Amino acid sequence: MRTTMLIERADDQTPTSFGSTIDRLRRIAAGEESSVLRFSRPEPVVGFGRRDELNPGFAAAREACIRRGFSASVRKVGGRAAAYHRDCLIVDHLFADDDATSGNMRRYREFGKLYAGALRDLGIEADVGEIPGEYCPGEFSVHGLDATGRKIKLVGTAQRVIAGAWWFSAGIVVARPEPLKAVLTEAYQHLNLPLDPGTIGSANQAVPELQCEDVEDAVQEHYERWLVNNSAG
Repeated sequence: MRTTMLIERADDQTPTSFGSTIDRLRRIAAGEESSVLRFSRPEPVVGFGRRDELNPGFAAAREACIRRGFSASVRKVGGRAAAYHRDCLIVDHLFADDDATSGNMRRYREFGKLYAGALRDLGIEADVGEIPGEYCPGEFSVHGLDATGRKIKLVGTAQRVIAGAWWFSAGIVVARPEPLKAVLTEAYQHLNLPLDPGTIGSANQAVPELQCEDVEDAVQEHYERWLVNNSAG
Protein backbone atom coordinates (compact mmCIF):
# COMPACT_ATOMS: atom_id res chain seq x y z
CA MET A 1 0.00 0.00 0.00
CA ARG A 2 1.38 3.41 -1.03
CA THR A 3 0.80 5.93 1.72
CA THR A 4 1.60 9.53 0.70
CA MET A 5 -1.66 11.49 0.95
CA LEU A 6 -2.60 15.09 0.13
CA ILE A 7 -5.32 17.03 1.95
CA GLU A 8 -7.65 19.22 -0.10
CA ARG A 9 -10.10 21.41 1.78
CA ALA A 10 -13.45 22.75 0.69
CA ASP A 11 -12.25 26.32 0.17
CA ASP A 12 -9.33 25.62 -2.16
CA GLN A 13 -10.86 23.66 -5.01
CA THR A 14 -13.40 23.84 -7.80
CA PRO A 15 -16.39 21.47 -8.00
CA THR A 16 -15.51 18.05 -9.41
CA SER A 17 -17.60 15.59 -11.39
CA PHE A 18 -17.78 11.83 -11.09
CA GLY A 19 -15.87 11.48 -14.35
CA SER A 20 -13.06 13.82 -13.36
CA THR A 21 -12.71 12.04 -10.03
CA ILE A 22 -12.48 8.66 -11.74
CA ASP A 23 -9.84 10.09 -14.09
CA ARG A 24 -7.89 11.30 -11.08
CA LEU A 25 -8.28 7.90 -9.41
CA ARG A 26 -6.72 6.30 -12.49
CA ARG A 27 -3.78 8.70 -12.32
CA ILE A 28 -3.35 7.86 -8.64
CA ALA A 29 -3.42 4.14 -9.46
CA ALA A 30 -0.74 4.71 -12.11
CA GLY A 31 1.48 6.57 -9.64
CA GLU A 32 1.11 9.86 -11.53
CA GLU A 33 -0.51 11.65 -8.57
CA SER A 34 -0.53 11.23 -4.80
CA SER A 35 -3.48 9.82 -2.90
CA VAL A 36 -5.82 12.52 -1.62
CA LEU A 37 -8.34 13.20 1.12
CA ARG A 38 -10.76 15.79 -0.27
CA PHE A 39 -13.35 17.74 1.73
CA SER A 40 -16.21 19.60 0.05
CA ARG A 41 -19.59 21.12 0.90
CA PRO A 42 -22.15 20.47 -1.84
CA GLU A 43 -24.86 22.59 -3.32
CA PRO A 44 -28.32 21.09 -2.60
CA VAL A 45 -28.49 17.75 -4.39
CA VAL A 46 -30.33 14.45 -4.22
CA GLY A 47 -28.21 11.57 -5.45
CA PHE A 48 -30.38 8.69 -6.62
CA GLY A 49 -29.18 5.12 -7.08
CA ARG A 50 -29.39 3.18 -10.33
CA ARG A 51 -32.33 1.16 -8.98
CA ASP A 52 -34.15 4.40 -8.23
CA GLU A 53 -33.69 5.47 -11.84
CA LEU A 54 -35.52 2.32 -12.97
CA ASN A 55 -38.37 2.89 -10.52
CA PRO A 56 -41.70 3.92 -12.15
CA GLY A 57 -41.88 6.85 -9.73
CA PHE A 58 -38.44 8.22 -10.57
CA ALA A 59 -39.58 11.05 -12.85
CA ALA A 60 -42.01 12.35 -10.22
CA ALA A 61 -39.38 12.00 -7.48
CA ARG A 62 -36.87 13.91 -9.58
CA GLU A 63 -39.34 16.72 -10.26
CA ALA A 64 -40.17 16.94 -6.55
CA CYS A 65 -36.49 17.45 -5.75
CA ILE A 66 -36.15 20.21 -8.32
CA ARG A 67 -39.25 21.99 -6.99
CA ARG A 68 -37.66 21.99 -3.54
CA GLY A 69 -34.44 23.55 -4.82
CA PHE A 70 -32.33 20.38 -5.06
CA SER A 71 -30.65 19.20 -8.21
CA ALA A 72 -31.10 15.52 -8.99
CA SER A 73 -28.40 13.14 -10.16
CA VAL A 74 -27.95 9.39 -10.50
CA ARG A 75 -24.91 7.98 -8.72
CA LYS A 76 -22.72 5.35 -10.33
CA VAL A 77 -22.07 3.90 -6.87
CA GLY A 78 -24.15 3.68 -3.72
CA GLY A 79 -27.66 2.53 -2.91
CA ARG A 80 -30.90 4.50 -2.65
CA ALA A 81 -31.55 8.25 -2.70
CA ALA A 82 -29.58 10.48 -0.32
CA ALA A 83 -29.73 14.28 -0.01
CA TYR A 84 -27.11 16.86 0.92
CA HIS A 85 -26.70 20.64 1.02
CA ARG A 86 -24.15 23.26 2.09
CA ASP A 87 -24.41 22.27 5.76
CA CYS A 88 -23.19 18.79 4.91
CA LEU A 89 -19.63 17.60 4.47
CA ILE A 90 -18.55 15.28 1.67
CA VAL A 91 -15.29 13.41 2.18
CA ASP A 92 -13.68 11.70 -0.81
CA HIS A 93 -10.71 9.47 -0.08
CA LEU A 94 -8.81 8.45 -3.22
CA PHE A 95 -6.05 6.05 -2.30
CA ALA A 96 -3.41 4.06 -4.17
CA ASP A 97 -3.44 0.40 -3.19
CA ASP A 98 -1.84 -2.45 -5.12
CA ASP A 99 -4.47 -4.79 -3.66
CA ALA A 100 -7.42 -2.42 -4.13
CA THR A 101 -9.78 -4.99 -5.62
CA SER A 102 -9.94 -6.95 -2.38
CA GLY A 103 -11.09 -5.64 0.97
CA ASN A 104 -14.36 -3.89 0.11
CA MET A 105 -16.14 -5.07 3.24
CA ARG A 106 -13.06 -4.45 5.35
CA ARG A 107 -13.00 -0.83 4.18
CA TYR A 108 -16.68 -0.36 4.98
CA ARG A 109 -16.11 -1.70 8.49
CA GLU A 110 -12.84 0.17 9.02
CA PHE A 111 -14.02 3.57 7.83
CA GLY A 112 -17.43 3.21 9.44
CA LYS A 113 -15.58 2.89 12.74
CA LEU A 114 -13.33 5.81 11.79
CA TYR A 115 -16.27 8.14 11.20
CA ALA A 116 -18.05 6.98 14.33
CA GLY A 117 -14.86 7.63 16.29
CA ALA A 118 -14.49 11.13 14.86
CA LEU A 119 -18.07 11.97 15.85
CA ARG A 120 -17.58 10.52 19.32
CA ASP A 121 -14.58 12.81 19.76
CA LEU A 122 -17.00 15.69 19.15
CA GLY A 123 -19.34 14.51 21.90
CA ILE A 124 -21.82 12.50 19.81
CA GLU A 125 -22.89 9.02 20.89
CA ALA A 126 -22.10 7.58 17.47
CA ASP A 127 -22.04 3.97 16.32
CA VAL A 128 -22.10 1.92 13.13
CA GLY A 129 -25.19 0.13 11.89
CA GLU A 130 -28.40 0.52 9.92
CA ILE A 131 -31.39 2.19 11.59
CA PRO A 132 -34.76 0.70 10.60
CA GLY A 133 -36.43 3.05 8.14
CA GLU A 134 -33.34 5.12 7.32
CA TYR A 135 -32.74 6.66 3.88
CA CYS A 136 -30.23 4.90 1.63
CA PRO A 137 -30.07 2.03 4.12
CA GLY A 138 -26.74 0.36 4.71
CA GLU A 139 -25.12 -2.00 7.19
CA PHE A 140 -22.26 0.45 7.73
CA SER A 141 -24.21 3.70 8.09
CA VAL A 142 -23.11 5.79 11.06
CA HIS A 143 -25.79 7.02 13.43
CA GLY A 144 -25.95 9.12 16.57
CA LEU A 145 -28.49 10.11 19.20
CA ASP A 146 -30.38 13.38 19.11
CA ALA A 147 -31.28 15.36 22.24
CA THR A 148 -34.26 13.07 22.91
CA GLY A 149 -32.17 9.91 22.64
CA ARG A 150 -33.55 8.92 19.25
CA LYS A 151 -31.21 7.31 16.70
CA ILE A 152 -30.56 9.51 13.66
CA LYS A 153 -28.49 8.74 10.59
CA LEU A 154 -25.46 11.02 10.28
CA VAL A 155 -23.08 9.41 7.77
CA GLY A 156 -23.56 7.36 4.63
CA THR A 157 -20.68 5.77 2.73
CA ALA A 158 -19.94 4.31 -0.70
CA GLN A 159 -16.89 3.18 -2.61
CA ARG A 160 -15.57 2.63 -6.12
CA VAL A 161 -12.61 0.35 -6.88
CA ILE A 162 -10.29 0.09 -9.88
CA ALA A 163 -7.06 -1.84 -10.32
CA GLY A 164 -4.47 -0.09 -8.18
CA ALA A 165 -6.66 2.36 -6.25
CA TRP A 166 -9.97 2.86 -4.47
CA TRP A 167 -12.30 5.78 -3.81
CA PHE A 168 -14.15 5.78 -0.51
CA SER A 169 -16.75 8.52 -0.13
CA ALA A 170 -18.74 9.66 2.90
CA GLY A 171 -21.55 12.18 3.30
CA ILE A 172 -21.98 13.72 6.76
CA VAL A 173 -25.04 15.77 7.71
CA VAL A 174 -23.81 18.48 10.08
CA ALA A 175 -26.76 20.91 10.34
CA ARG A 176 -30.19 21.88 8.93
CA PRO A 177 -31.77 18.44 8.51
CA GLU A 178 -35.24 19.87 7.86
CA PRO A 179 -34.80 20.53 4.09
CA LEU A 180 -33.29 17.06 3.72
CA LYS A 181 -36.18 15.50 5.61
CA ALA A 182 -38.73 17.30 3.42
CA VAL A 183 -37.15 16.43 0.08
CA LEU A 184 -36.38 12.82 0.95
CA THR A 185 -39.83 12.19 2.40
CA GLU A 186 -41.47 13.33 -0.83
CA ALA A 187 -38.97 11.54 -3.07
CA TYR A 188 -39.36 8.25 -1.22
CA GLN A 189 -43.14 8.56 -1.40
CA HIS A 190 -42.94 8.86 -5.19
CA LEU A 191 -40.57 5.88 -5.31
CA ASN A 192 -42.89 3.90 -3.00
CA LEU A 193 -39.96 3.07 -0.73
CA PRO A 194 -40.08 2.81 3.07
CA LEU A 195 -38.69 5.77 5.01
CA ASP A 196 -38.98 6.90 8.62
CA PRO A 197 -38.45 10.69 8.46
CA GLY A 198 -37.51 10.66 12.13
CA THR A 199 -34.23 8.92 11.28
CA ILE A 200 -33.08 11.92 9.20
CA GLY A 201 -30.96 14.09 11.46
CA SER A 202 -27.78 16.11 11.82
CA ALA A 203 -24.72 16.16 14.03
CA ASN A 204 -25.72 19.45 15.63
CA GLN A 205 -28.94 17.89 16.91
CA ALA A 206 -26.67 15.97 19.26
CA VAL A 207 -24.14 18.75 19.91
CA PRO A 208 -25.81 22.08 19.01
CA GLU A 209 -22.67 24.18 18.65
CA LEU A 210 -21.04 21.94 16.02
CA GLN A 211 -19.95 23.49 12.72
CA CYS A 212 -18.78 21.82 9.51
CA GLU A 213 -15.23 22.93 10.29
CA ASP A 214 -15.32 21.02 13.59
CA VAL A 215 -16.38 17.82 11.87
CA GLU A 216 -13.82 18.33 9.12
CA ASP A 217 -11.01 18.73 11.65
CA ALA A 218 -12.07 15.63 13.60
CA VAL A 219 -12.29 13.49 10.46
CA GLN A 220 -8.90 14.70 9.22
CA GLU A 221 -7.32 13.88 12.58
CA HIS A 222 -8.67 10.33 12.45
CA TYR A 223 -7.50 9.90 8.86
CA GLU A 224 -4.03 11.08 9.78
CA ARG A 225 -3.92 8.40 12.48
CA TRP A 226 -5.19 5.87 9.94
CA LEU A 227 -2.42 6.85 7.53
CA VAL A 228 0.27 6.38 10.17
CA ASN A 229 -1.14 2.97 11.07
CA ASN A 230 -1.19 1.94 7.40
CA SER A 231 2.24 3.24 6.42
CA ALA A 232 4.69 0.66 5.22
CA GLY A 233 7.38 -0.26 7.70
